[in-house]
Amino acid sequence: MSADTIGSSDLFQRALAAYKAGQFAEAERLCAEFRRSDPGHFDATSLLAVLQCRSGRHEDALASFDTMLAVRPDHAEAYLDRGLILQVLTRPSEALASYDKALAINTDYAEAYNNRGTVLADLRRHEEALESFDRALTIRPSYPDALHNRAMVLHRLARLAEALAHYDAVLAMRPDDADTLRRRSDVLRLLNRFEEALASCEAALAIRPDMAEAHNNHGLILEELRRLPEALASFAKAQELAPDYAEAHWNEAALRLLTGEFLRGWAKYEWRWKRDGAAALRDVSQPQWDGLASLYDKTILLHGKGPLGEAILFCRYVPQVAARGARIILDVPEPLRPVMRSLVGGAHVLSDGEKPPRFDLHCPLASLPRAFGTKLETIPSATPYLRAPTDALLAWEMRLGAKKRPRIGLAWTADPGNENDRNISIALAALLRPLTGEATFLPLQKAPGPSDEALLKSQSNIFDPTDMVGDLSDLAALVSRLDLVISIDTALAHLAGALGKPVWILLPFTPDWPWQLGRNTTSWYPTARLYRQAKPGDWHDVIAKVAADLPSLVARETSAQPLRNLL
Repeated sequence: MSADTIGSSDLFQRALAAYKAGQFAEAERLCAEFRRSDPGHFDATSLLAVLQCRSGRHEDALASFDTMLAVRPDHAEAYLDRGLILQVLTRPSEALASYDKALAINTDYAEAYNNRGTVLADLRRHEEALESFDRALTIRPSYPDALHNRAMVLHRLARLAEALAHYDAVLAMRPDDADTLRRRSDVLRLLNRFEEALASCEAALAIRPDMAEAHNNHGLILEELRRLPEALASFAKAQELAPDYAEAHWNEAALRLLTGEFLRGWAKYEWRWKRDGAAALRDVSQPQWDGLASLYDKTILLHGKGPLGEAILFCRYVPQVAARGARIILDVPEPLRPVMRSLVGGAHVLSDGEKPPRFDLHCPLASLPRAFGTKLETIPSATPYLRAPTDALLAWEMRLGAKKRPRIGLAWTADPGNENDRNISIALAALLRPLTGEATFLPLQKAPGPSDEALLKSQSNIFDPTDMVGDLSDLAALVSRLDLVISIDTALAHLAGALGKPVWILLPFTPDWPWQLGRNTTSWYPTARLYRQAKPGDWHDVIAKVAADLPSLVARETSAQPLRNLL
């Protein structure tokens, strides 16, 4: 509050003096006493709102701002501060309206445009957020907060080069901004510029050694550099500083599972429910099965609302649960339901919108490995454990007709929404270039981009069946009629493995944890062969190895075909 707006009352002056002296409880007491005689006093109410915010009483502060605005409805700054409180209270739509009112009063209010952009970003209205930050920067070109916030949205949109340029611009103005250094390090990590990322992260930690998020980033970068013990130490430090920091616990889990340290990894894996953006744990009152309680004559709800690949990976445990004497209700994402009905164990697979019948216990699918105490050598590895419906298999037999050459399915881009798309996807042109020979290649993903679609149409050895694929069980039937699937790390790779089909999985330098490190096979899917990057971002050697191995598979399948025709 500026000196020229201070009221003349001695009581208010004492309240303001107490505030400046850091005597906040006394300042609030004096403010409240003064307002009993003048409840609409604007400056006293403003000071009271500041004190209420400081003590975490945001609802009270919001009421104080409403009182202020009843007296001064044209006060843009009050609307700005009111919007900030509404953001703290997680009421984004109301916060947005408050910022809009501030801008209606003052159209050149850079702070209001900046704060408005942060709300739009929280609402995932990213393009509108960028426009709001642009307006703030037009009014005030050297505005580091708006640049920083704009960079965060670009970061989230994977527009990494632009985000990096923005973070660098902020650091030119605020070279000791630890949070910007930390976020910059994450962009550099995603760009596979690991040594630069490490330097930026360590610069942040030199300024703020107590920043848990920076220690977590440090661990991720060290993991990419294969400095794994140091990475674990960084995740542990992040947890020491912030014991409830779910992302650090989750990253530790993924690293321990990646290196085969399963028992400790499964325990940490439970932190997945608390991560930002994670599928929420199902709201049930029944206890979660821990692997110890008897399941004999009990009904258990097994559920998995996470990524499709995760549900496919862990549904292999359903027959083991049934073998304990349990009746099983299975709740999985809608696309998986038809194919999940093929699981051994007689599970009742819920239909879309169906409420589960009465059950005694529940367990998330991804918690079953922990319940069974799974170690590397005890992974239930028998495949196939999923099967396509018979009618869909017969339909694809008719659609594909007589097989003249081996059929090989292809997948080269990530599932929608995959945050690691940049690292796991491959350019179709790079993948197709060496895939010549006596085989028919079938793209197995819908909606390729215009350039990919044109490329597919230009190849004589491509048969595109995607317009004929209905649901996921239909895709499973198509995969079952192929001789091989070549795929990056997607749900399709898991589906092919669960169906027991030969699948060659093309992996980045640091893969997702199920594929571990240094092996060309996996216990999760015995029919899978793993092709790994030798260095981050380099698919050339991976594709060259696939091209070298493909002729022998094509020759083997071609020579076996006449015999199959006789059977």
